[in-house]
Amino acid sequence: MSPMEMYPLKSVPVFKSRIWGGRILQEMFGKNLPPGERIGESWEVADLPEGKSTIGNGPFQGQTLGSVVRQHAEGIVGPKGFSEPFPLLIKFLDARQVLSVQVHPDAETCQRTGRGDMKTECWYVIQARPGAVIYKGFKKPLVRDRFAAAIRDGTAADLLAEVPVSVGECHFIPPGTAHAIGAGLVIAEIQTPSDTTYRVFDWNRVDDSGKPRQLHIEEALESIHFDVTPDKLPVTKVGRLVDCDHFKVDKGNRAEGGEVFFSRGVMRVVIVLSGNGTILSRQAAPVEFSAGDSLIIPAAFEGTMRFDRQTEYLVVTI
Repeated sequence: MSPMEMYPLKSVPVFKSRIWGGRILQEMFGKNLPPGERIGESWEVADLPEGKSTIGNGPFQGQTLGSVVRQHAEGIVGPKGFSEPFPLLIKFLDARQVLSVQVHPDAETCQRTGRGDMKTECWYVIQARPGAVIYKGFKKPLVRDRFAAAIRDGTAADLLAEVPVSVGECHFIPPGTAHAIGAGLVIAEIQTPSDTTYRVFDWNRVDDSGKPRQLHIEEALESIHFDVTPDKLPVTKVGRLVDCDHFKVDKGNRAEGGEVFFSRGVMRVVIVLSGNGTILSRQAAPVEFSAGDSLIIPAAFEGTMRFDRQTEYLVVTI
């Protein structure tokens, strides 16, 4: 396929069962969840050994995202190409229960320790039950030994900053930040392509077999930035939500009958949060979209996103 024949790629997610997950992604977005499982994560755009999303429409239907991009790197990602894996990992999270207290390492820590891959991420709050919170950073800066002692005596969570959240907020979580997502939240998570996670504390929870989940205390202590407090972590609600070295996230909201034009030259990932419509162009067949869809808009594509009803969406670029 030539670059001029590129079309919007609708992603088919990979579902991940989690002890803290639920079923709300089926109710909210019509996701075809496997019966009887508590699904915590829908990997919407993924190209990792732990999960690979596939293409759900057009000539590439049924192929993995990674295989398509490798064959058509310039047409999809752009003239600069990319180094594997695909440069983004995008998920929907259903936090029916609180997630573990955890940290993702930065590049320097990965290089120093010789393990893991760095991860930068952000959370966009799609739904929040009254009183929902997240935990990010510490109430005040502290030293490693103080936190290590709190882990040993079971009070680690008491040192974390508890932050109330509301729908429409975007929270940036750089690597090295101790964090946890509280119960009652549905979140769009945009991140670099890594699933390296070091759990510090899991609220004394056990799995279905009665066993606690594995913790990674030493790895976490080597990775945490102990001076991070909430005032150092931006919260945004409109326009450009995130602008970091690895990706940019913009929020859009268009009324029924509105349009957005996509010019060539930049790959975009569109995450549809509400509403529906159609992407039209001269070079490809129309592609319909609705709430819960994630679409990769190739760099070689030119066309118009037309909205059939009020629609809220995120656009991710690299």
